[in-house]
Amino acid sequence: MAIAVVGVDLAKNIFHLHAVDQRGAVVFRCARKRHDWTEIVRERVDPEAVIAMEACASSHHWGRLLQSYGYEVRLVPGQFVKPFVKSNKNDRVDAEAIAEAAMRPGMRFVAVKSQRQQDLQALHRVRDDVIQQRTAKANQIRGLAAEYGIIAPVGLNQLRKAIPEWLEDADNGLSDLFRQILAGLHHDLVALDERVEVLTRSIQQVAESDPVAKRLLGLRGVGPLCATAMAIELGDGQQFRRGRDFAASLGLVPRQHSTGGKARLLGISKRGDAYTRKLLVHGARAVIRHHKADEDPLNQWISHQMARKHPNVVSVALANKTARIAWAITRGATYQPELAAKAA
Repeated sequence: MAIAVVGVDLAKNIFHLHAVDQRGAVVFRCARKRHDWTEIVRERVDPEAVIAMEACASSHHWGRLLQSYGYEVRLVPGQFVKPFVKSNKNDRVDAEAIAEAAMRPGMRFVAVKSQRQQDLQALHRVRDDVIQQRTAKANQIRGLAAEYGIIAPVGLNQLRKAIPEWLEDADNGLSDLFRQILAGLHHDLVALDERVEVLTRSIQQVAESDPVAKRLLGLRGVGPLCATAMAIELGDGQQFRRGRDFAASLGLVPRQHSTGGKARLLGISKRGDAYTRKLLVHGARAVIRHHKADEDPLNQWISHQMARKHPNVVSVALANKTARIAWAITRGATYQPELAAKAA
């Protein structure tokens, strides 16, 4: 029997494979170690077959490898695999569920990221993590200083200026030991600032050299961070049929709870990549803050929306519009500001 789909349950060491034919009948099942599981695929599975995996850690690495062997790779989101898990959960059952999910005609898949996309993603994730560490460090300094009756002014920049002043003030009641501790915390904060700056410059350099990101920089509310983040999500844009699908994948569309033929729309779904959605919404807020009512059609659209809706609603609507335009640009379209207000 010709193998149509192979479901692979990824792991650290032991990989489970579940191969089925076009009708869904089992051809073979097996478990193999990490270093040789691709060999059995190459030996027993023709290149015309589909290799399906759950979109999880290391899936993009294995996807690129299998694509280099000529296989079609489908990465299934974890939440879409779960309904196909029968009875008790184990690795063998998971592999079967992945194969079954991959055969469904209406299933949605995750595009395999290129190495370039993963490099960019790593930059963004590390930068975001360092920013969280910096925020935690600043909050720690504020909390410790408050125990000595010193209240830090609002804002990270104000805190940076205040710490040296605290250390130099001999009459503020700080002990010698706490001054040493505070000096060390200040050193940590400065180091985190420098780390964020280095990562930000790296992202800016990529945005200036990456062809997709360079085109996206022409959109309003899109800077180097947002442009490169969307480049990671979009790739060549082929995994989305239209711009609305990309906006939906970022959670920028309403949730539905409809029944009985009565449509009921709720707040935005907030599905997908929260990081890219956050950048788009913040960029939209900046555009709204500085827009001029009669400058061009997009500003007129913003003014019309602001007159009727809450600013947060308008920010999300503009972020949705920007995401849809970004998809079109990725697919080869040219950004035309005079038509931006009509994008749908």
